[in-house]
Amino acid sequence: LDWWQADRYCEQHFAQLLFEPQDTEQGSFSKLLQSHHIRGSVWLKERDSVLHKTKRRRGHTVPVLVFRDKTDTKYVKVLSDFPALPAVTACAHLQWDTRSQEIATIFSYAAPALTNAFQLRGFVDEEGFVRFALIVHGHHSPYLPVFRADGQWHHFCVTWQQENGTWAIFADGKRRAAASGLCSVGPSAPQAIFGQGTFIIGQDQDSLGGTFRAKESFSGNITDLHIWQKVLSTEHIEQVRSCWLVEQDLVFGWSSDALEVESTVQAVAMQLLCPGPVEECRVLEVGSSGFSYASCLQTLPFICHYSKDAYWQLKRAQLESSHSLASRVNTLAVRTVIPDSVFTSGVQDMNLSVALDALDILATVLREGEVPVLEPSDLLVVLQLLKQVSDLEIQEGDELEMLEQLGQYYMEVTELILEEQNTGTWSSISQVIRGPMAVVELCDRMVSLLVPLLTTERTKITIQHGNIGLHRVTVKNMWFGYGSLQRCLSSSGTSAVSQDVAAPDGGQKYLGTTVGTAVISCTLLSEHQEISTSVRYRLQHRAQVNPGRNFHVFSLVLLHVSPDAGGMWSTAGCSVAKSLPDSTACFCNHTTNFAILLQVYDMEQRTTKEEFTLQTLTFIGCGVSFCALIVTFILFLVVGVPKSERTTVHKNLILALAAGEALLMVSELAKPNQVLCFMVTAFLHLFFMAAFSWMLVEGLLLWSKVVAVNMSEGRRMKFYYVTGWGLPVLIVGVTLATSFNKYVAANHCWLNVQTNVIWAFVGPVLFILAVNSFVLLRVVTVTVASARRRSKMLTPNSSLENQIGTQIWATAKPVLVLLPVLGLTWLCGLLVHLSIVWAYVFIVLNSLQGLYIFLVYAIYNSEVRDAFTHCSQQLCV
Repeated sequence: LDWWQADRYCEQHFAQLLFEPQDTEQGSFSKLLQSHHIRGSVWLKERDSVLHKTKRRRGHTVPVLVFRDKTDTKYVKVLSDFPALPAVTACAHLQWDTRSQEIATIFSYAAPALTNAFQLRGFVDEEGFVRFALIVHGHHSPYLPVFRADGQWHHFCVTWQQENGTWAIFADGKRRAAASGLCSVGPSAPQAIFGQGTFIIGQDQDSLGGTFRAKESFSGNITDLHIWQKVLSTEHIEQVRSCWLVEQDLVFGWSSDALEVESTVQAVAMQLLCPGPVEECRVLEVGSSGFSYASCLQTLPFICHYSKDAYWQLKRAQLESSHSLASRVNTLAVRTVIPDSVFTSGVQDMNLSVALDALDILATVLREGEVPVLEPSDLLVVLQLLKQVSDLEIQEGDELEMLEQLGQYYMEVTELILEEQNTGTWSSISQVIRGPMAVVELCDRMVSLLVPLLTTERTKITIQHGNIGLHRVTVKNMWFGYGSLQRCLSSSGTSAVSQDVAAPDGGQKYLGTTVGTAVISCTLLSEHQEISTSVRYRLQHRAQVNPGRNFHVFSLVLLHVSPDAGGMWSTAGCSVAKSLPDSTACFCNHTTNFAILLQVYDMEQRTTKEEFTLQTLTFIGCGVSFCALIVTFILFLVVGVPKSERTTVHKNLILALAAGEALLMVSELAKPNQVLCFMVTAFLHLFFMAAFSWMLVEGLLLWSKVVAVNMSEGRRMKFYYVTGWGLPVLIVGVTLATSFNKYVAANHCWLNVQTNVIWAFVGPVLFILAVNSFVLLRVVTVTVASARRRSKMLTPNSSLENQIGTQIWATAKPVLVLLPVLGLTWLCGLLVHLSIVWAYVFIVLNSLQGLYIFLVYAIYNSEVRDAFTHCSQQLCV
C-alpha cells in the first residue's frame, strides 16, 4: 500500500504505523524483519510528527538578523539599487518578539520624493494575533490578523500592483488578506513605487535613510528576505516558503554581503526547516538499517504496531465475544458488513453505496434495541466501520442525495453507541481507544465529506439526531450532548490534564474532576483548508453536583494526539468570560474541540434563605457596632476621660474598627466599578489589619501590667503606634507590590482567596490571636491567684462554695472583659465550616464587637462614668 493507505489501515485496526526505531534498536529490528523475509524499504511514521500528512522538511542555513528590544539605533540597510516598481512582492521568515505589544515596522522603503513609499507594519492584538498593515505611497491598509504571536517562525509575503491598487498578505503559505484600491492609478497617485530609494529593515524612516523612533522599531528576528518587481503567484509563494528561490524578476536576494548591519544588531547563522513542495515519507531500509525518504504514493510493505496492553485487550474482547451484533447485521445485509474479528478484516472496497447500506442496516439493529448493551468486540467493530466510512473518497458522479443520507445514518449510529448504558463498555476498551473522544474525531472527518453538498444556492447543512449534530457553512460545528461521552471522559479521560489547568483552592477538599457540559467542535475552512480563528461560546452545565459540594469552573480544550489516544485537556488560549451557576461563557483564540470542566470539592452548601439571613445579620450588626464605636469615641473625647496609655490604645482600636466596618457595609456598592472595588479592598485590608494590630497592642499593654517591663511610657507609646499603624501599612504595601494583579477576589471587594494573597491577612491575624490567647491565659492565671490570696486574707473562714464562686467570677470577669478587645471572638471563624450555627455565632459576636466595646469600656467603665458625672456637674453649675 502507499503511505496514506498503510497509515489508514493500521488506524482502522486500532494500531499505529510502525514508528522510527531508536538508534539502539535498529540492528535487532532489521534482523527481525529479515527473519520474516521482509526486504527493501518499509514505511515508517516519524515520532515527532503530529500531522496526518507529513511533508519532508529540508535544512536551509541562512543569516538571521536579531533585533533585541525596541530602540532608535538598530537598523539594517539593504545595499541594492531599486528600480521603479509598478508591482512588488516582498517575502521573509519572521519570529515576532511576544513581549512587544506596540506597533513595529518590519521594513520601510523611502524614496527621495516620498518617505512612506512602501512599508510593512504590525502589532499584537488583545487576542494574541499579529496584525499586519501595508503602506504604499502613504496610503494605509487596515491592520488584519495574519498569524498567532506564539514565538515561532512564520513565513510572510506581501504583494502590491499599480493596476487597481491590488494588494495581498500571505502567511505560512495561505492568503490572510487581500483587497484593491490601495493607491491605485489616479491623479493623486504615481504610476509606480519610486526607484532609487533606501530600504531599511527594522525601522520607520521619517527622513530618507534616518530619523528613527524607538516606539515604531521592530523587535524580533528576521531572515530570508527577498524582493521581486512583480506579483508572485500562489504557487511561487508556496515555493518560496519552501526555501526554493524564484529567480525571475528578483530585485534583492537575501545575502549578508548585500546588507549594511548596524553594530548592535546581531547576525547569526541558523538552519531553517522548510516544508518541502513534494510529499515524501519516511522509510526504513531493511538491509542497511538506515533511513531515507520515498514518495508517499509508492506501494511498499508496512507493519502495524500495537502496545502490549492494547493488543491483549483486543484479544480478550475477541475471545469473550458472542458476535451477536455482527451476525445480526451480516444476516440482514446478506453479506459481511461487520467482520467477526478486527484483526482479520482486510481493506474493504468501500464506496458511497456500500457505506450507505452498511450504516443503514447497523443503525436499524442498534435502534431496535436487539443488542441493548454493546459488548467490547461489538463496539470495536462498529468503530472500525465508522473509521472506514470517514475515510471515503467521494468520486465525481456520486449522487449527492446519498451523501446527505450517509451523514444522517452516521450521526444516528454515533448517537446510539454513545448512550449511557454503554459507558462500561467504553471503559473496558480503554487501552485500545482512550475514551469516546475518538468518535468526535471521526465525526469531524465525516463532516468534511459533505463539502460537495455546499453550493452558492445551498450555503449550510444541518444534520441532527438526538444529542449529536453538525452544522456547516464555511464554519464546521459539531456538538455531543451529555451522555456516555462525558461520563467516560470524567472517569478516565480527565486524568490527562495539562499543567496549565487551574487547581481548586487548597482550603477545600478536592473530590474529583468531571466534564460538566456537552462537547462541541468548531473548525473554520477556506478552500478545504483549516483556518484558526478566535471563538466565543456558552455551554449549559449538565453534570450533577451533589448537595454539600461546590465546583470550580474553567474553559476546556481537547488537544488531539490521535483518534484513539484520547488527547489531552488544556486551557491554553482560553479563558472564562462569564461563569453562572447553570452555564459558563468562554473565549478561545483558536478553534478546536471545547467543553467545560468542573472541579468538584467539598463546601458547605447554604440555602438562599440562610445566605440572606447571614447577610442581614452582618449588615445590622455592623451598623449597630459602627454607631456604638462612634458614640464611644465621642465620649472619650468629650467627657474628658483622663489621658493614659489605656485610653489612647482604646481610641485607636475604635477608630480602626469603625473605619473597617463602615467600608464593609458599603463594599457591595463598589463591585460594579473595578477601580473603586480595588481601592475598597485595599482600605478594608488596611483598616482591619490595623484593628487587629491594635488588638495586639491591647494584649501587649495588658502584659506590661502583669509582667514588669523596663520601658518608659513615652517609648512604649512610640512602639505601640509603630505596631498599630506602621505594621498594617507595611503588610498592605508589600502585598500590593508583589500580588497587584491577583489582589482582589472575582465576585467580592475583598482579598482573593483563590491565591496566596489571603494569607497577607489570615497569617498576621492567626499570629495576633495566638499572642493574645497567651496573654489572656496569663492574665486569668494572675487574677485567679490574686483573688485566692485576697479571699484567704479577708474571709479566712468562708465556705468552700463561696471560695469556688469567688474563683469562678475571678476567671469569668477578665475573660468577658478582654475577649472582644483582644479579638479572640474571631477564633469562632475556625469552626464556621462545621455548621451553619457557628456561622451565626461568628457573625453575631464579631459584627457586635463595637457594641460590646461600648458597653464594657463606656457604660460600665468607672473612669468614663466619673468623667461624665463631673462634666454634668460643671454644666449644671
